[in-house]
Amino acid sequence: MIDALTTFVSVATAGSFSKVAKQEGVAVSSITRRIDWLESSLGAKLFSRSSRRLVLTDAGERFLPRVRGLLADLLEAKEELISPNAEPRGPLTVTAPSVFGRRFVAPAVIDFLAQYPLLEIDLHLSDTVVDLTAQRVDVAIRLGSLPDSDLVATRIAPLRRLVCASPDYLERKGRPLAPTDLMQHNCLTLSSGLAPADWWRFEGVNRNRALPVRGNLRTDDTDTLLQAAVAGVGIVHLASWLVSEMIVAGRLVTLLPNAQPPKGGSSAIHAVRMPGRSHSGKASLFIAHLRKAFGEPPYWERGLSKGQRRAPAR
Repeated sequence: MIDALTTFVSVATAGSFSKVAKQEGVAVSSITRRIDWLESSLGAKLFSRSSRRLVLTDAGERFLPRVRGLLADLLEAKEELISPNAEPRGPLTVTAPSVFGRRFVAPAVIDFLAQYPLLEIDLHLSDTVVDLTAQRVDVAIRLGSLPDSDLVATRIAPLRRLVCASPDYLERKGRPLAPTDLMQHNCLTLSSGLAPADWWRFEGVNRNRALPVRGNLRTDDTDTLLQAAVAGVGIVHLASWLVSEMIVAGRLVTLLPNAQPPKGGSSAIHAVRMPGRSHSGKASLFIAHLRKAFGEPPYWERGLSKGQRRAPAR
């Protein structure tokens, strides 16, 4: 089977039976027999053949990246068996949301490379959710609740959202004492359609649905919301990793410490990867490094006082 799969990848890459036969120094018929056997075993045609050209079928297109990943994993596993103490090397592609990536993933990547200098990390910071099945990405960092999928997900840190405002805003507008009081305040929000599922939601309030808060600033950038809150424009409901530094510095104050997120949620920070993808050993090593680097509780929350902490979003 392994020989047939290797031949399939070679033929798909070269686009020719004869080129692969020449490379291996065998007859063309030997190559075609391997492909015929593989197609028969799978019960699917992988190539559309004619006298002029050889192209992958739809089934072949879907099968090719999985086979490449499988063969790469086998090679990596073989190398680890031969040299169990060999240092990790080669490429690893990682994606993360922009702001979180700059603040927390990038420093962890730099430290990881210091430990394993033979690695080559391609780090992409973007708020676009990358399709791991379509793009060559080894590890993606996801914030919030994960949809059902075939991805392998590892929880690397809790994700908590805190209601915050500046001391200046509270002096001018007063302090909300209950979640429903937020309806009377200037709440700064994300643009429509971009808000996470657990934004402005509290256990037992508004039937656990998001409060219809309003304010004079909507944006697609959470960092802008943070800056506006620090400037005294209004109240925000942002992740602890984004606001903790300003809370410790006294530029923001946490509100509604007893308000909990709705029960049954699964909001967290995860690292996800495709099963059967190559570089899985390096991906697992990097994910373990992130968990250790962030810690439990994560280091961005350790400066918060007990009165400013709440239970993690579930």
